[in-house]
Amino acid sequence: MRYIIALLAVLGLTVSYLALRVHYSNDVQPCDINDHWDCGVVNHSPFATIGPVPVAAVGMAGYALIGTLAWFRRRALVAAAAVVGLAFALYLTHIEKDVLMVWCLYCVISQVIILTISVLGIGWAWTWRRTHP
Repeated sequence: MRYIIALLAVLGLTVSYLALRVHYSNDVQPCDINDHWDCGVVNHSPFATIGPVPVAAVGMAGYALIGTLAWFRRRALVAAAAVVGLAFALYLTHIEKDVLMVWCLYCVISQVIILTISVLGIGWAWTWRRTHP
């Protein structure tokens, strides 16, 4: 399971990096699909930073942490970090849906990745606790 979660974390890191590139770019983006799907609008909005730090950079750090924890079999910490990441992703989903009314393809992919990691991480930690009381 650690390899699967670590691989998903690398995928999440990659997607977050792509979103970070959009954040720092003014070029037309490959994910600028229509009025409802535009990564540029989302990544240049006031919600795209926490203070001076881009949200995508926070995502990269989070995925790096989860991947490292998974690699070292820190099951409970993987589950906890993933749930925190999922909560933050759900907040950002609310911003995209209800405030900006525009979706970022990279963000949606990241949301699916962190949801998958959360489910797997919780299951991994729970299974370990049941078999090793």
